[in-house]
Amino acid sequence: MTDSTAGTVLRSAPPAPGAVDATVVVPGATSVTARALILAALAAEPGWLRRPPRTRDALLIAEALRAMGIGVEETVSSATATAPDAGVPGDHGESWRIIPATPHGPADVDVTGALGAARLLLPFAALAEGEVRFTGTPDPASGSPAGTVAALRALGARVDDGGRGAFPLSVHGTGPLNGGTVALDVAADPRTAGALLLCGARCNRGVEIRHVPSDPAATRPGGPGDPGALPDRLPHLGAVVASLRAAGARVDAPESGGRPGVWRVAPGALLGRDVVIEPDPVAALPFLSAAMVTGGRVTVPDWPARIGRPTDALPDVLTALGARCSVDDHGLTVVGAGPLGGVELDLRGPAAAATGSGAGWVAGVLALAALAEGDSVLRVRRADVPDTVIGDLLALGADITEAPDAPAAAGTPGTVLRVRPRPLRGAPPRSADPRRAAVAALLALASATPGASRTTGPAIDVADPGAGDGAPDGDTTGYGPSDDGGGGTAEFRSRWRAMLAGRLPAAAPRNRD
Repeated sequence: MTDSTAGTVLRSAPPAPGAVDATVVVPGATSVTARALILAALAAEPGWLRRPPRTRDALLIAEALRAMGIGVEETVSSATATAPDAGVPGDHGESWRIIPATPHGPADVDVTGALGAARLLLPFAALAEGEVRFTGTPDPASGSPAGTVAALRALGARVDDGGRGAFPLSVHGTGPLNGGTVALDVAADPRTAGALLLCGARCNRGVEIRHVPSDPAATRPGGPGDPGALPDRLPHLGAVVASLRAAGARVDAPESGGRPGVWRVAPGALLGRDVVIEPDPVAALPFLSAAMVTGGRVTVPDWPARIGRPTDALPDVLTALGARCSVDDHGLTVVGAGPLGGVELDLRGPAAAATGSGAGWVAGVLALAALAEGDSVLRVRRADVPDTVIGDLLALGADITEAPDAPAAAGTPGTVLRVRPRPLRGAPPRSADPRRAAVAALLALASATPGASRTTGPAIDVADPGAGDGAPDGDTTGYGPSDDGGGGTAEFRSRWRAMLAGRLPAAAPRNRD
């Protein structure tokens, strides 16, 4: 194998003084922030969002709400502020005060590269008085707004898209929608279903979503289109339902005794709340993994209770790899409980829903699998394969192979990744990609920490190339201005060094919603 350290100036990784023992406050989840922004804007009274992430989608939604007349005031809250000497740039305990108002046009919203944000904003714009123009070119790989537009028209909205089912388009609102029933393939498009439900309480008749598969042949009893054959819990819709109920909405859903394949939100007032945004799982994963490779303990505060939310996937996966995980009022605590074991995991469903970007999630699990004592088999969506991270691991001597798998949900191409532990040596390349930086930091910690090799199994001699020192920040969920998982490199590394030095802040008061 070619020596991956050739031509690279290596630096020692910042070692832990042994087992890591820390409480780490990580950025909030973008998906939770997006839902909270919409519900707060529709509430009957002002509310607060504590520690929202400054990601692309979160900032885009906040700016779009301002354009439609909603107050979004950014402040620094002493309740969530980071200690001034914590060495964490950009984490100042920011809070957003949301002041509801009747949304109105004219307004212009640029949704370039942000179809997820656009799906949430289109129903909100349909409740406005006046014209709201959506411009920009969301990533074609993420789909089109055609399904959302068709569903809005079924609820009485007027949308002018020139018959293209694409942007640019205009929503001509006249105040509250009539609402009613929408037939939708919920399994194929759960995010459109969730966006419609979020605005359902402000529709005159509420909103009812009925699952109707797009393939009529699938409606046979017991087939994939049979409402009774839908999973008991669709992670994204389960999170939407939980958010609505916390805001005071009346919601009927299949998982809570409602009719199979039917979700309904009744018309009514929503509460203005004080919400601490729950952590982003991808941002939390490297820090929790540090506990595993050092035999230590890391707590991430404000983790939601295990009630079927997408975030349940993270402790389940870490437990399978050998950690001890617990969720209580302090948050999610992970304890390194011995050698990491090989696993067989399906990361195509809840994991992708939890992170908003399966690539960041898969990258973190791959790093742990490379440090395990046994072979691992990971089933993932092909779109979530982190090719750059795999390339880095291969250059260090890892044995990772990829083979086609059966399609995942909604026909998404599937892939099987097989990881066989091998001795690792060298240094990952300098990179501003936060996923790669997080994996490099974890491998370097496993190498530099006394006794870590006895915890992790295979021999490892990985040095830290110092990526992020002077390098431009990456753009990912939690730490940077976009939403592709993991965090901006400079901020991630500052948090990492602060964790090892024991200078991280205490947790904010836990939100009991």
